[in-house]
Amino acid sequence: MQVRVRAFARLREAIGGDLTLETPQGTTMSGLLAAVGDVSRDAHEALFEESGELRGYVILMHNGRRVRRAEAATLTLAEGDEVALFPPVAGG
Repeated sequence: MQVRVRAFARLREAIGGDLTLETPQGTTMSGLLAAVGDVSRDAHEALFEESGELRGYVILMHNGRRVRRAEAATLTLAEGDEVALFPPVAGG
C-alpha cells in the first residue's frame, strides 16, 4: 500500500521533501516512521534520538488529526493515508 508523508520546516529539509512510501499492509505509524528514518542519515537523526526513541519535538498528524505518541505503535495505516511530521512551532 502507499502512504504519503509530508514533512515541514527542518524535518522537510532532512527528509528531502514529501514522500510516497510503499509499505506492507498492517504497517503502524511507528513502522512508517522507521521507514522514513531509513531514507537517509539526516532523516534518521532529525526524527530519532540516539536511543532510537522518536524525538520529543516531533508532532505527528494522521489524515489531518493529531496523533499522540502513545498511539503511534498501535495506529495501523491504510492505503492512501497521509502522515504529516511537524517540528515545534515557535514565534511571537
